[in-house]
This record gives sequence, structure tokens and C-alpha cells, in this order.
Amino acid sequence: MFSCFRCASKQKRKGKTERIIPDSRLTSRPDRNIGSCSRPMSALGVHLQIQDKYVVIDNGILRVTLSKPDGIVTGIRYNGVDNLLEVRNKEVNRGYWDVYWSEPGGPGIFDVIKGTSFKVIREDENQVEVSFTRTWDPSLKGVLIPLNIDKRFIVLRGSSGFYSYAIYEHLQGWPDFKLSETRIAFKLRKDKFHYMAISDDRQRIMPMPDDRESPQGQPLAYIEPVHLINPIHPDLRGEVDDKYQYSCENKDIKVHGWICFDPPVGFWNITPSDEFRTGGPLKQNLTSHVGPTTLSVFLSGHYSGEDLVPKFTNGEPWKKVFGLVFMYVNSGPAGTDPLSLWEDAKLQTAFEVESWPYNFPVSEDFPNSDQRGSISGRLLVIDRFLSEDYISADSAYVGLALPGAVGSWQRECKGYQFWTRADSDGFFSINHIRTGDYNLYAWVPGFIGDYRNDEIITITEGCDIVLGDLVYEPPRDGPTLWEIGIPDRSAAEFYVPDPNPMYVNKLYINHPDKFRQYGLWERYADLYPNNDLVYTVGVSDYRKDWFYAQVTRKKDDKSYQATTWQIKFTLDTVAQSGTYKLRLAIASATLSELQVRFNDPKANRPHFTTGLFGRDNSIARHGIHGLYWLFNVNIPSCLLVGGGNTIFLTQPRSASPFQGILYDYIRLEGPADPDSNKEKSSRILY
Repeated sequence: MFSCFRCASKQKRKGKTERIIPDSRLTSRPDRNIGSCSRPMSALGVHLQIQDKYVVIDNGILRVTLSKPDGIVTGIRYNGVDNLLEVRNKEVNRGYWDVYWSEPGGPGIFDVIKGTSFKVIREDENQVEVSFTRTWDPSLKGVLIPLNIDKRFIVLRGSSGFYSYAIYEHLQGWPDFKLSETRIAFKLRKDKFHYMAISDDRQRIMPMPDDRESPQGQPLAYIEPVHLINPIHPDLRGEVDDKYQYSCENKDIKVHGWICFDPPVGFWNITPSDEFRTGGPLKQNLTSHVGPTTLSVFLSGHYSGEDLVPKFTNGEPWKKVFGLVFMYVNSGPAGTDPLSLWEDAKLQTAFEVESWPYNFPVSEDFPNSDQRGSISGRLLVIDRFLSEDYISADSAYVGLALPGAVGSWQRECKGYQFWTRADSDGFFSINHIRTGDYNLYAWVPGFIGDYRNDEIITITEGCDIVLGDLVYEPPRDGPTLWEIGIPDRSAAEFYVPDPNPMYVNKLYINHPDKFRQYGLWERYADLYPNNDLVYTVGVSDYRKDWFYAQVTRKKDDKSYQATTWQIKFTLDTVAQSGTYKLRLAIASATLSELQVRFNDPKANRPHFTTGLFGRDNSIARHGIHGLYWLFNVNIPSCLLVGGGNTIFLTQPRSASPFQGILYDYIRLEGPADPDSNKEKSSRILY
């Protein structure tokens, strides 16, 4: 029915899936899909045609045309459609790699990467791999990013799609620069692709690009969100369209794309590994959006700001492989339910993930599985105020990243990262790790803070390192007196309001991700027009009474007010010796400051302040988290009283509606008990 891999039988070999082809004439790489269930498999193999200005690769299923020597994908012929890409766009604006970069102190420069040299890397009936390179030299300073860039494209025999990856290299002594973003983008035909899917519960008919233009659409608070006034699809009238409403966390960006209903054709962006993305599994990136556009974003400052923009200084050398990414196309005969193409794309994605790392790229910079290593172990948690025994780190995120400080992985943006989830008993294994030196990092849902193993882990070819039992002791000084929220690095458990009825995206009505609606920051002033939020411990319910973001309050059309939230709680008695502790876990912050005062809202100086912190911009971009912060505040007992107490949380920065804080979790701890220093060695591992 589909151009997919499901018609081929499978067997396991060396940890990969091998396809067995009934016809001995049709040889192919053992870890790739073999053909089409809706048409006979091509016996012709892969053919390369080199023309004066174009390179054409055809495997009998699809035909890919690239400009030469630029390496821009100008055409994809498939299933009777002459070109899946937008033919009304200039060729340079169809399928391309790009960078957004700047010199120190200079303006940002957007550059579609055009090769200057073309080379055939491999050409036979089973595989064609071609290279488009751009080499930097000092005469290009200030004009092009100081990188050697090698863009590769691969078409395999029997494969319903093509692969791409790129090798970026900055040589020692070359000029300093920063790289704000790099990605691969495809612009599909707007007359054919109207339905977008990025997950089982996030898919829909999308607006047309013309709907975003005046007078059909009106821009809102910033350039990306547009109010659809008179869209081509009348059912979309009154909705808001914004590409950031379709962002995903790295761990969830495996497949997304578009469906054409007539004829039933799908175009899918499949990313089988996150190893080359920056910021770890929770980093959010764009996926597909109105265009119709589909992206693979490898590096960006979205939902993080400058912390995740790599800066290359003092001529430091650097080299990194971005990709591979698989552009998969599928189809069905007349009468096929077009939405079933999404289900097929998920099956193909599962196969691509299982096949990683691929063994067919012809580059010494892309190591295959035999050239990589693995580690395994078990992570346990000790919190003496919860249990005298060790606690299994159930569902912990465990990963390898470049050596650094505790928690540095979420801001690391130059190397590779390798992540997994521990099982319910805390056991984990990470496979297919590139050789090099790493720290092992982790964080455990339900516990604050970050774990780092202090030992440098050196991965070598073929190694299988067994780490044994590792123990994380999260920050804790005393017993929990009260807590607000769930320590999971997200504000999703708090009260997320319904949107203004004028600015609704219908996809997110009665949806778990209701925080992706536009304009929720303005709802705070609707709910608290004059007085700020007051939360009473033991009475209030954080799911209903704690607004998801501490934002500014709009005064008039041009100005905003700072806000101060209150937490009221009662202490029967106050310990006169010892120190109380306030734990403030922050899920996101944007040009904010958190000032904390105890029982005196008018104290000239706050008892604690973070100072200015955060550039996540998560509030404006409909995110429920950005970068994670943990602040630990000592509270001398003299600041508290027996009976009623109030903590005042002030966010004083109020130049815009998007400055604010998303809390993850707040906990007040009493003073440590006399046995708090008992020997950890007395604990027994079970």
C-alpha cells in the first residue's frame, strides 16, 4: 500500500535490522528499506546524472535534483508529482542548509549555504553519495562564516527518500564568531500540502502562507503570531497561527511533516538521533510550520537565549557532524486514507532509529557502530527525609556530554550528547557513543537539582563500560515543611488559563499542551486586575491557584507593572537555632529578577535576589519551560515567627509583557536534625 519498508522481512545482525530481499538481483544495504508495496521494486539501482548546472539522483522511486555546485535541493519528483517542492519559489529557497551567525560585536547574518565545489563520493547501483563543499579563506572574512562546510546527500537503492548531513570545521587560528542557528529546511508546494503532523495529537489542516499576509491576517504582539481574519480555509477564521506553537523538545522530534491529499503523498523529516543537537533532551526547537515548511534545527538559541549560542574565540579549532536526517516520502493508491501516511511514517521512523548509527555514510567523520562505545549502570537517590534506604532513580534522564560543571549539559552547545531514560529500578544503558572524554550527568523527576559523576569517562572504540551503582544526593538540609508544585523542570502542573476567545488555536482546545495558546500572559491581569496572587499553604491548590507564570501586569497600552506574589503559611513554633531553607526551582526566566522578602514586603533590600537572569523567551513562544535554575535561600530563624508568615516573591523588571518567571517547584525546609551528619557509609545498597 505504501512506499515503505513493511513488505520486507527482517532479521537481526550485529544489533541492526537486516532486510532480506526475495529477488537476489535486488542487492541493497542490509540496514535500509527496500522498496514499495504499491509498485514493483526497482531493479535499476541508483543512477547519477551530472549536468552542467544540476546533479540528478534517481533510484526508480524518487528523483532528487540538486543545483551544482551550490548543493541546493531544487526538485523532488515522486509518485507522479513532478516536484514536491514549491516551484514558485526561487531555486535557492526550496531545500537548503543555512546558518545564522555573527562576528564579535557585529550584526547577525543569515546565509543559505552554497557550495563552491562538487564531488562524487560514491557511485554504484546501491548508493550514490555526493558532496558540495564551501572552503573558507581570509579573503572571505566578514562575508562568510569562517567554516569549511561539506554538505552531503545520499540516495540508496530501494529507499523511498534521501539522507543529508553536513560537516562543519573551524580551523585553529581562524577568526572568532558565534553561531546562533543552523538547520536544514524544505519548502513544499503550497497548492498540495495542507495537512501537517508532528505527533499523534498535534496534527491539523494548516493555514496557507497567504493567510498570514495583510489583509487576510493581522500581526499580533510580535512578528510570528498572526490573527487569521479571512483565511482561505474558512474554518480557520479567527484563529492564531504561530510557528512556535509547534515547537517540540529534542527527545520528541523524531518525525514530522506534511500530507498531500490528492494524490495521497507524505513528506516527512525523520531525525533518528539527537546526538548532534545541543542543549540536551528537553531543549525545544522548531519543527514544521506554515509554508508549508519542514525543518531540522540542529542548533539554536530558542527557549534558551545566548546560553545556547556557541562562541568560538581565540581561534579555537572545532569540528562537528550535523545529521544524518532522512527525508522520507510515502504514498498510497487512490482511495487511501491520507492520514494513514502518518502511521506509516512512524513505522519508518522506528526503523531509522533502530538502524542508527548508519553504516553507509562514506566519511571518516561519521563513525559506525563498531567505532563507538557504550556504558551502563544504575542510578540511585538518597534523601534521608524520604527514606533511610536508597531510592531507585525511576525514569531518570541520564546522559553524556562534554566535561563541565554540574548541570552544564543544558548549556553545552559545541559537542555531542548521548541521553537515555533509566528504568523503574534506575538501571540505564547508553549505546553508540562517539569516542572522546565525557562527564555523566543526570536529573531525576521528583527530585531537585542535578547529578554529575566526577570521573571523566573516556569512550574508546568498542568499549563497554559498566559503571555499577551511582548515588545522587539531591539538595536537602531539613524536613519538608511545605511544597508547591512538582519538581519536573516544567510549569505544566500549575494553572494554565483558557485563552482569550479572540485568539484561539483550535488544536489546543482540551489539549494537554494548552499552554501553547497565544496571549496567555495577558490573562494574568484579567484574573488579578488589581491585586497579585496570594497562595495559602494548606488551603490553596497549586493546580488551580498558582498561575503558570509570574508575569508583569499591563497598566496601559505602553507600560507594565512589576508583580509581587505572596505565599502564606503557618509555623507552630520557630526553632531559635539552625537555619531554614527555601528551595526555588525555576523552569524558565526571561530578563527577570526574583526578589525574596520574609514577612516585610517593604524591606528596602530584599533578603535574597537572583539579580537579572534568563533570556529564554518561553512565555512569548508558548513554552512551559526553558533553562532550569535552582536557588537555595538560607532563612535565619529571626526572619520567621510562630504563627502566620508570608514570603513575598517580587519580579521587578517590567519593561515588556514577556518578562517573567515560570516556577518549577518551591519547598520550605526546616532546620536540619541532630542526626543529619551521620555517616553515608552506614547505608546499604540493595
